[in-house]
Amino acid sequence: MAERVYETLLSRILSPDLKPGERITIDAVARSLGVSQTPIREALHRLDNEGLVVRTHNSGYRVAEPMNREEFEELIDMRLLLEPAIARRAAEHIEPEALAELRDINAKMAEPAAEGQGSGYAVFARLDAELHDRIAQGARNRVMRTALTRLHTHVQLFRLNYTVQITSLAIGEHDAVIDAIGARDPDGAAYAMRSHILASAERFRAGYPDEA
Repeated sequence: MAERVYETLLSRILSPDLKPGERITIDAVARSLGVSQTPIREALHRLDNEGLVVRTHNSGYRVAEPMNREEFEELIDMRLLLEPAIARRAAEHIEPEALAELRDINAKMAEPAAEGQGSGYAVFARLDAELHDRIAQGARNRVMRTALTRLHTHVQLFRLNYTVQITSLAIGEHDAVIDAIGARDPDGAAYAMRSHILASAERFRAGYPDEA
């Protein structure tokens, strides 16, 4: 239940339904979804940890502001340092079963990408995060994986811009990363991941039209 509520709230935050600064009332959400307050609180706590909502004293939760341009560029810099190294290690250490799971997750990402609306926002962001996390798991470095998890990259980026084109391009780029990992090609995996991050950054910079 908490997962369903989380995805519902996330989809509203990623879409125009909930605007930055807008208050989220637990009672109102519980009534609209027909659930108790407990899964609402659990979902809001998770969204707070991800930086998507802000809890304020005596006024509950509000939708957080999206990343500014400086924060966005800092996030990209961190990804470029971290994720190619993760992909490189995954090519050296990942198990065949984990590689098959990567392909399954990437295939599932095409389904919400085709929808492009509603819960598709939340589902694609969750699957995108899961794919990158599984690559980090395959790298067998807990510190790297924890660092990546704490960035909450995917939900933050999809607040800036979400289109079917963005998601379909990402799926193709993921294929290149997974193929290189499967070929046990560390250099190729690192290169494919770096290329994916750079291409993704260019797409999401459209979220800052006045600064591009």
